[in-house]
Amino acid sequence: MSNKKHDFEFDSGAAFFSNFENSLIEEGAFKVKLTLDKSETMMSLHFHITGSVQLICDRTLEPFDYPINIKQKLIFKFGDQDEVLTDEIEIIKRDTQQINIAQYIYEFIGLAIPMKKLHPKLAKGHFEENEEGILVYSSGTTGEVDSESTPDSDEPMDPRWQILKNLKDN
Repeated sequence: MSNKKHDFEFDSGAAFFSNFENSLIEEGAFKVKLTLDKSETMMSLHFHITGSVQLICDRTLEPFDYPINIKQKLIFKFGDQDEVLTDEIEIIKRDTQQINIAQYIYEFIGLAIPMKKLHPKLAKGHFEENEEGILVYSSGTTGEVDSESTPDSDEPMDPRWQILKNLKDN
């Protein structure tokens, strides 16, 4: 490769993820735009990954598409031996003919996925009734209980609770 900028584009999907053992991602479609800037001493790789991956909601077990839009940078410096310096900088031998970037793309996508996978309907704060009429999730209540709606509000309060209520009111 000559010392200049080189542009590459890759499209991929489920076949890409099937190449990785124990992959957390099975379905998805994405596009990678890679700009490789090569000089005498190093190569700078700029990744722009867009697309979506199919995830399973942790609460409802319903599949949904999670959008991916990632910009990452890797630097490969030329040296005498292969060595990883940081997450973004690696040293490679000068006579290296090929660099497999598939693992880097997979890791970038994997790191973009949130630990808690929630369906977009849940992220908005409500979830409608499903076909069977069962309410799956609703955030209509704030967790506070109105004193009017508590059962047996005519009965005197336990003194232990009254002390705690006084602390809350102060």
